[in-house]
Amino acid sequence: MRIGVLALQGDFARHARALARCRGDIEVVEVRKPSELAGLDGLVVPGGESTTLLRLMEEWQFLPALEKFHAEGRPLFGTCAGAIVLAREVENPRQLSLGLIDIGIERNAYGRQRESFEAAGEALLADRRVPIEMVFIRAPRIRSLGPGVQTLASHGGDPVLVQEGSVLVGTFHPELTEDQAVHQYFCDLVARSRGR
Repeated sequence: MRIGVLALQGDFARHARALARCRGDIEVVEVRKPSELAGLDGLVVPGGESTTLLRLMEEWQFLPALEKFHAEGRPLFGTCAGAIVLAREVENPRQLSLGLIDIGIERNAYGRQRESFEAAGEALLADRRVPIEMVFIRAPRIRSLGPGVQTLASHGGDPVLVQEGSVLVGTFHPELTEDQAVHQYFCDLVARSRGR
């Protein structure tokens, strides 16, 4: 099973390490060109700075390639800025996004860098409630959910981990913790999508 991590900007190396720890049969691929999406079974779009990430994605012509990737049913996992990039609608300010998951999201909604925080929570993953660790850094806040979007975890009454079909997004950084639960869930989602 091959899972890519978009390696244009952000904390892609930590995601790659977290994915590699999930299962012994995973090959993790750092993706820097749209052609490198070929042959991947899933893709992580990491956190970082969403405006910069989108600019780089436009320059390298990733947007149509990711729309095709999604249309083929291959799973996507966006964290923090990655969630913003995949959302249907972005506020504060309004900006381009791919619209691959039916959520409205507000950038930097918890405040500036100094308002970053860690929290323990619980997620509903594969019909089981499991504890998770969450790191929020200039995190976005999910403001609206479409009818097909399932909330897997919340914090302070806000959804922070949601899924619609093959698209999973979190407003926090699971890659910055030792907790493997969310990456393991994504790996299992990818495996199920490929019939493994």
